Amino acid sequence: MPSNARVLILDVAALGWDFIQDLPGNLRGGIPFRPMETVFPALTCPVQASFRTEALPCFHGVAANGFYDRTLARTFFWEQSATLIYGQRLWNEWRSKGRTVGMMFWQHCLGEAADLLLTPKPIHKHHGGMIQDCYSRPPNLYQDLTRKTGRTFDLMHYWGPLASARSSEWIADAVIEVMRLPKQAPDLLMAYLPHLDYELQRSGPRSARSRKALLKTLALLQRIRTGAEASGYDVVLFGDYAMVPVTRPPVYLNRRLREAGFFQVRHIAGRTYPDFSASEAFALADHEMALVYVQNKTSIQKVRKWIEQTEGVAEVLDMKGSLRREIDRMPAGPDFIVLAEEGSWCAYPWWTDAREAPDFADHVDIHNKPGYDPCELFWGWPPGRVSRNPARIGGTHGRAGPNRRVAWFSSLPFDPEPRNLVELAGSVGQWLSSNSLP
Repeated sequence: MPSNARVLILDVAALGWDFIQDLPGNLRGGIPFRPMETVFPALTCPVQASFRTEALPCFHGVAANGFYDRTLARTFFWEQSATLIYGQRLWNEWRSKGRTVGMMFWQHCLGEAADLLLTPKPIHKHHGGMIQDCYSRPPNLYQDLTRKTGRTFDLMHYWGPLASARSSEWIADAVIEVMRLPKQAPDLLMAYLPHLDYELQRSGPRSARSRKALLKTLALLQRIRTGAEASGYDVVLFGDYAMVPVTRPPVYLNRRLREAGFFQVRHIAGRTYPDFSASEAFALADHEMALVYVQNKTSIQKVRKWIEQTEGVAEVLDMKGSLRREIDRMPAGPDFIVLAEEGSWCAYPWWTDAREAPDFADHVDIHNKPGYDPCELFWGWPPGRVSRNPARIGGTHGRAGPNRRVAWFSSLPFDPEPRNLVELAGSVGQWLSSNSLP
């Protein structure tokens, strides 16, 4: 490869190997995909952190899409700061030799050591509602892209009941425009296409709607590849996790913990809200898994035994004995991890009486809910609210292993061929090092 070669990295949400294998070869957009294993937990934030650090979650410290801060006694979900990821970036040597790096719509990118950034960053208004906007570096990048694409990025299509392929379409157009920039096009550009995940969660990986969403994804990938080739970019793309059908009810760990007196709530205006300061234990739910935090270490075994007796729980993993699960070294992290049985997922609610639900239960509120809520993909009742009905969820993810492989492709020659996502990241890192400027 010439020393001035550029590369585009595409993370395609929910591009599972078995899912794409169901398509006849003539429908795969001419892309010769290969299978590989992803990391555990197979969730957006841990996977993206593992790729950029070439490391497992036990080293970079991102175990889920959210976490609990024991010092502040608060849960956090979908935070954007790059400082939450420990470790060296795979592009450090590349950038130190004069090459440039860009990130578009990757999680944890604010403050990252990169030359170009673009990520959703709305302003939430004091009396409700929000001002849609994207954070960009350089500051005028987003405005330039809205002018060139002819439209703004609509956050409503990125998440919530209106989430759709329009989000990926805008990102694809923006990526193509960034690669065309005469002076600011980065030598390494990392981007994310989200929309396939939405339909797979809504209707499951075996539905006709999901196949249609996959065909749309492949068409976008083909268009991006054409744009990349025209701008002198090689392409590496990968799926971050594989989706499986939901066939069982969700696991409500916080209900069980509340039943035993471990999880405490505050009663406010007829509703209940979590009291993390007073709770002996609680679960932060995230798709097929949950992180369980225990305040009093002498209660860990008691809490664990109670959870092991919960219907729908497949496995409870100790942090100190789970190197095979790769996240036992997280600083101030959870005390153990719970995996739901195959076909099930972990839900955050702690109430059984609908009248006790907190006000945010009926709304898209990814930052206040102490857990991921896939029900936000559906409208509820009355109009303007999101669903609370878990029976509508068709697909879930989080596990890893040989039966949860993802699809990947590279126009760069890798020898040996990567067997898993960390090896793929390592291959990219080695290519960057060998193609740095002297």
